[in-house]
Amino acid sequence: MSAARRGPARLAALALLTCSLWPARADNASQEYYTALINVTVQEPGRGGPLTFRIDRGRYGLDSPKAEVRGQVLAPLPIHGVADHLGCDPQTRFFVPPNIKQWIALLQRGNCTFKEKISRAALHNAVAVVIYNNKSKEEPVTMTHPGTGDIIAVMITELRGKDILSYLEKNISVQMTIAVGTRMPPKNFSRGSLVFVSISFIVLMIISSAWLIFYFIQKIRYTNARDRNQRRLGDAAKKAISKLTTRTVKKGDKETDPDFDHCAVCIESYKQNDVVRILPCKHVFHKSCVDPWLSEHCTCPMCKLNILKALGIVPNLPCTDNVAFDMERLTRTQAVNRRSALGDLTSDNSLGLEPLRTSGISPLPQDGELTPRTGEINIAVTKEWFIIASFGLLSALTLCYMIIRATASLNANEVEWF
Repeated sequence: MSAARRGPARLAALALLTCSLWPARADNASQEYYTALINVTVQEPGRGGPLTFRIDRGRYGLDSPKAEVRGQVLAPLPIHGVADHLGCDPQTRFFVPPNIKQWIALLQRGNCTFKEKISRAALHNAVAVVIYNNKSKEEPVTMTHPGTGDIIAVMITELRGKDILSYLEKNISVQMTIAVGTRMPPKNFSRGSLVFVSISFIVLMIISSAWLIFYFIQKIRYTNARDRNQRRLGDAAKKAISKLTTRTVKKGDKETDPDFDHCAVCIESYKQNDVVRILPCKHVFHKSCVDPWLSEHCTCPMCKLNILKALGIVPNLPCTDNVAFDMERLTRTQAVNRRSALGDLTSDNSLGLEPLRTSGISPLPQDGELTPRTGEINIAVTKEWFIIASFGLLSALTLCYMIIRATASLNANEVEWF
């Protein structure tokens, strides 16, 4: 396998290796959690009946028992005339009416750890603690509070927490029922894995870019060297063609004989007043047919004689030997002009391509087998660059999307201590 073909294979192998290592390297920082289904009943005076609403986005703490609980919601009493919503102060107290057997503390997140808040509520015999977030646009997180015992801890959004608090500040009774919702599996994508995937992707893109730059530099150098050789060959061929013998076919010349070989390029017989070119190997062709061929290949179309060596112009300059391919290119434009005439003659079984077969020239290939010319190569290179640029842009957009989604997932699912 050539170096040019080994490059993509190596890049593909590296990409597969990166993808295979990524899940193994991803550290399982995000923990599983349980959602909490919360029903709130408000006994507001003056209403025809109780007001009930549901909170679906609650989340049990990591160290909390996953159990159902019911009780009246209470907020901390003010400390020195200042409302206490956090429950972090050692003087935090709750007023529990004598007829209340089970009650649930409502606290706001912030200023101290979840463990401190839950422990202070547990000292006052709360059966559960509901902590509402302190950021309006942030979803509940999985709280970590080891050592808090059997007290149930749940987090809800700030909006719902302040709704409940507004009723409590008006001395309106609020009852709450907390039930276990859905178990959410752990996320296998963490910050460490995100960094690893990003670095791997960047390294892969650098290696790919370096290989592509090297490949195109080599390709450009090869193209320039080939063009220089073609220019040298064309100049030498023009000089050689000017030294070749040409003459005009006259009546009675051997070329007008029906048994004389046709022109191997256009497959037509010689007629009076045709200008022919005679090569050093004594093969005869129409001047208009063979001159373009000699300008590019400097060899006889039939016997492949190198006219540069035969004439002593440039003995060491190699000539193109891909005769069959370029014969097709040379005759393609002429065939269009003669197609109608040849169509009339093909009904005659005596006319065939025998001159080409007897001359030892291989059959002409199909159009798809032709070697691309300089213009075709330029178009191919442009297409390659377009594909590479599209791939790079798509990869960059995919990486950005992946990072954004992973970061959002981490922010929503990360474990919090306070």
